[in-house]
Amino acid sequence: VQLQASGGGSVQAGGSLRLSCVASGLLLGHYAIGWFRQAPGKEREGVAFITSKCHKAEYAESVEGRFTVSRDNGKNTAYLQMNSLKPEDSAVYYCAADQNLGNYLEKRPTEYDYWGQGTLVTVSS
Repeated sequence: VQLQASGGGSVQAGGSLRLSCVASGLLLGHYAIGWFRQAPGKEREGVAFITSKCHKAEYAESVEGRFTVSRDNGKNTAYLQMNSLKPEDSAVYYCAADQNLGNYLEKRPTEYDYWGQGTLVTVSS
């Protein structure tokens, strides 16, 4: 089982990036997806979550209205569209999969079953 996160990079404030999370070895449609980030010296925080069948998405207050989580279960891939990026969005971003077919979205990182390796996002002012 592997989650491969990609799409990170360096952008100026106000720019956009789209992260992808490709799953192999599992059917992503059986899992809720969480996007987390961790900046140096800070705890890992959840930023966006989506249920297994796209029925519901939730966002951290800090990214609400700027980030959009989506998924294409046919492609075994999840996405995080990040717009209006700010320097404080700089972090390593991780996707994670929680085996969960319901509408409850788990926010605790410890409850996720699989993690991607992370992709670095750097936003300059």
